[in-house]
Amino acid sequence: MKILYVEDDPTAREYIHKGLVEQGFVVDVAPDGRAGFERALTGAYDLVILDVMLPEIGGFDLLRELRKRRIDTPVLFLSARGEVGDRIEGLNLGADDYLVKPFAFAELTARIRAIARRRLGEPADGRLEVADLVLDVSRHAVERGGHAIDLTPKEFALLEYLMRNAGHVLSRTMITEKVWGYGFDTYSNLIDVHINHLRKKVDRDFEPKLIHTVKGVGYVLEDRSAAAEG
Repeated sequence: MKILYVEDDPTAREYIHKGLVEQGFVVDVAPDGRAGFERALTGAYDLVILDVMLPEIGGFDLLRELRKRRIDTPVLFLSARGEVGDRIEGLNLGADDYLVKPFAFAELTARIRAIARRRLGEPADGRLEVADLVLDVSRHAVERGGHAIDLTPKEFALLEYLMRNAGHVLSRTMITEKVWGYGFDTYSNLIDVHINHLRKKVDRDFEPKLIHTVKGVGYVLEDRSAAAEG
């Protein structure tokens, strides 16, 4: 899941960015409303987290302009302005959620995952399944054939992206943007290294094999056993 976080307070920005990355999210940051607006216009994000009180362009105005331009990326307000009127205004402008500072970080991640369930097509129970491979987003757990599989945060994020797009070939560029973020070297072998690690953990001791290379294009996660039998 790729997130844009717009916050002018450098301490808060660093804290939230670090915490979300540790949870396996890809996070870009913007220090003011204008920079955030320009990034959000690309439509490259699964979620935008906005402060209300931002320099250049305020959070409410930023969201208002996005919706005018038919950018429907989910938005979560994260703000010290917690009056009922502020929350109502944010939600009426088209925000998906509004969390008041101070907050528990676990609540922030829970709300992010709730938005994912509502807007990104995640099942209500937070479970993604392909064959006997199960990824539980809410518990941050993976198992195959009933056996628990231990993944690093980046491996988990990569597998989640593959499973959300099961049956669709994902290019290296697509994987880079969603799992590593802009600025990562697409020609690095780190993607291949992580794919190999995933194969060892979720494919090597199981059948059918689920992670496939599409030569010259990228990777796809799918169960090909039924097609082979047919």
